Amino acid sequence: MTSSNRMPLLFSLAGLVLIALALSGIAPYDRMTWWLEVSPVLIALPVLVATYRRFPLTTLLYVLIALHALVLVYGGAYTYARVPLGFWIQDGFDLARNPYDKIGHFMQGFVPVLIAREILLRGGFLSSRAMTAFLSVCIALAISAFYELIEWWTALAFGQGAYEFLGTQGDPWDTQADMMWALIGALCALLSLTRVQDRQIDRLRQVARP
Repeated sequence: MTSSNRMPLLFSLAGLVLIALALSGIAPYDRMTWWLEVSPVLIALPVLVATYRRFPLTTLLYVLIALHALVLVYGGAYTYARVPLGFWIQDGFDLARNPYDKIGHFMQGFVPVLIAREILLRGGFLSSRAMTAFLSVCIALAISAFYELIEWWTALAFGQGAYEFLGTQGDPWDTQADMMWALIGALCALLSLTRVQDRQIDRLRQVARP
């Protein structure tokens, strides 16, 4: 898919995310939590627009980034502990708590690992595919760990007001479990989508050649 051919898809993805963002912000369960949860989307959208001409990503990444944004927006509207989809999963698998935050942290590994891999490969920073995969996972885990630090700093700054953002639901091991799910997501992405990403990177390089 060439740059011009995929523009309708990219506009559709952007429109879908913006509509979801607007709807989620009409009457979220907790306004402060909504801002905290959707802030990555508000940061990522202008960055992606600003870098599109200089460093366009593969179509695969744009689709996954949009999906990740929808996960964040949906969680922000209800808070992760109250997302209806999470309650359906909880009831279906007889779980002790709403697991929607784990979906969010799975995506927190699944998408960033492919972003890191694409940047490392296209920038020519590494020649070894194995080392590229390893460092991509390390970057995804670093992002996950930094997000947990943000949650901690937010809790220190806002106290009880940040409870919904933390979303621990009384689990003392929530932080460790969040990072584990990010690791699982990163590994799943590498195992399932590496070849697809490689083919799309090759096509981008062909288009970029004079």
